[in-house]
Amino acid sequence: MKLKQEYDIVIIGSGLGGLVAGNIFAKEGYSVCILEKNNQYGGNLQTFVREKTIFDTGVHYIGGLEEGQNMYQYFKYLDIIDDLKLKKLDKDGFDVITFGENDKEYRHAQGLDNFKATLLEEFPQEETAISAYCKKLQDTTSKFPLYCMKVGKPEYDDFNLFEESAKSYIDSITDNNTLKAVLAGTNLLYAGQGDKTPFYVHALSVDSYIKSAYRCLNGGSQISKFLIKRLFENGGHAFKHQEVTEITCEGKTAVSVKTNQGHIIKGKTFISNIEPKLTLDILKTDALRKSYIKRIKNIKSTIAAFSLHVVLKPNTFRYKNYNVYHYKSEDSVWSSQNYTKESWPESYMISMGPKTNNDIWADNFTALAYMNYDEVKPWEDTFNTVSHKNNRGQTYKEFKEEKTEQFIKELEKKFPDIRACIETVYTSTPLSYRDYIGSNRGSMYGYEKDVNFPLHSNVSARTKIENLFFTGQSTNMHGILGVTISGVLTCGEILGTEYLMKKVWESN
Repeated sequence: MKLKQEYDIVIIGSGLGGLVAGNIFAKEGYSVCILEKNNQYGGNLQTFVREKTIFDTGVHYIGGLEEGQNMYQYFKYLDIIDDLKLKKLDKDGFDVITFGENDKEYRHAQGLDNFKATLLEEFPQEETAISAYCKKLQDTTSKFPLYCMKVGKPEYDDFNLFEESAKSYIDSITDNNTLKAVLAGTNLLYAGQGDKTPFYVHALSVDSYIKSAYRCLNGGSQISKFLIKRLFENGGHAFKHQEVTEITCEGKTAVSVKTNQGHIIKGKTFISNIEPKLTLDILKTDALRKSYIKRIKNIKSTIAAFSLHVVLKPNTFRYKNYNVYHYKSEDSVWSSQNYTKESWPESYMISMGPKTNNDIWADNFTALAYMNYDEVKPWEDTFNTVSHKNNRGQTYKEFKEEKTEQFIKELEKKFPDIRACIETVYTSTPLSYRDYIGSNRGSMYGYEKDVNFPLHSNVSARTKIENLFFTGQSTNMHGILGVTISGVLTCGEILGTEYLMKKVWESN
């Protein structure tokens, strides 16, 4: 495949949003080019292998994949649903919430009725609160048309959606502190903060998993693999090791991009699947208002993460067909981002990568905890990717070793025999996520949503450059479903949302 000099659609970055957009335009007969800086396509869909063990970078599980559900329908339209190899998580507890050194486990079950019934087993006096919560989930998600697979009144017309916090709503329906903590217990899915996070972010993050929850067998990179395959089948192009270093404009029109390999590619329409802040850094124009640039640059990113990627000794640690969300206490559910050096980690999530031939023993797990970017700031001038190796030095190695030991000690409180099961540990810091995913300050989930400033973090798919568009988690929601919708949202701005959704419906 040869890189041409001009395309109808030029897409910067091959994260899921860019892959979705590229496939949509290729299906519509446009000439499409996707430019990716890394050795792998897919952004957060990337996997890596250590000791013949596959680890996911960011895809730990996917919701809404039952036939007729939203993620299923989008993947059906993209013609990849039948190719994916998936494992359904435990229907009676796909997420398990635990607190402190208490052995008690609280389960989130699949299916709204089952979810409700399972909670009622633990909280039989709280039927009113649990029913109200379930109804609130449905009422809230119903106001987001593309989430519901329909064309309708834009959600931003209902301003009240953006002003109600998740914590304040959950606090309003019950006085039971344990139930409050359990309902909010998966907030590592969206980096929830008690004084900021809107309820709609909570609802859109958890609702699709309650509908159905699956893991990808042998890694989430199969999603990007099949999207690239379909792109090629429909005549689209994609190129790795082509980092876009400049977007050239004439007035308020983008005309070309330049890559680090010296290629100049012209286009009629450009879609940036890299973070808006990074897009502005490479955008060569004087046509943007300083107020617009300042607003984008000042949006706060969500917190970053430190991850342990653990290779386990054979037949030592049982596979868990669910995810574990653990907190040092019920009180830390909304506040564990505000840790101290001594108290870290105050919360963590554990997810396992299933294999097709073994349901009994796990061969790996990933444990993820919040980490502020400022902890790795001493090494922020170093970069480490497949194409650009940079030794961050002995102090960075010692920092990771110290954090690894601290994390494992915390895991031992919940799993006393875990250390004896560990073969090898690999780590990812906020710098790893910054370098490989391209997120600002290693942010896990793009830009922070804040009920106190509801419009501040809103980034439209349309930019102030007439033929340049954004897609990805910063223009909509994070996660596989949220970013897929962002791709559809961006393409709808160009093709027409009603026209595009008709195509999605027809494919199903």
